[in-house]
Amino acid sequence: MSAQSPEKKLSQLGIQLPQIQESLGSYVDMVQVGNLVFLSGRGPLKADGKYIVGKVGQELTTDDGYRAARLTAINQLAILKGAFGSLNKIKRIVKVNGYVNTADLFTEQSKVMNGFSDLLIEVFGEQGRHARTSVGVYTLPQNMAVEAEMIIEMK
Repeated sequence: MSAQSPEKKLSQLGIQLPQIQESLGSYVDMVQVGNLVFLSGRGPLKADGKYIVGKVGQELTTDDGYRAARLTAINQLAILKGAFGSLNKIKRIVKVNGYVNTADLFTEQSKVMNGFSDLLIEVFGEQGRHARTSVGVYTLPQNMAVEAEMIIEMK
């Protein structure tokens, strides 16, 4: 039995990949070195062009942060789909670095970033399991709730 394609899994989850806006600064969305792709940090940009903003543990709950991280993963997949034409070209997700805009005493960064990781596992199965770092930060660009970067291995 062959595994379902990532696009089919996204469709089953009711997820349509968005059009991606240009990056916020003087950098590119991704750099490929051999069969590794390094994605720049992205945040939870909604369809209306606005970010999910605020500090998790203050204006946002852990569940809100989880949803923001999930949306961030969707946005990162949209970058990959736009660059390579198909998510089938991804061999595995290697590493995720997650940054959570948090209140001073908030300690559930890993639970927030599970939103990002859980989506990748839903879409890619075992190839979506990855190494990860989850860090709480004082602030993020445009006060976005979450930012994440990834390293991907291509086929």
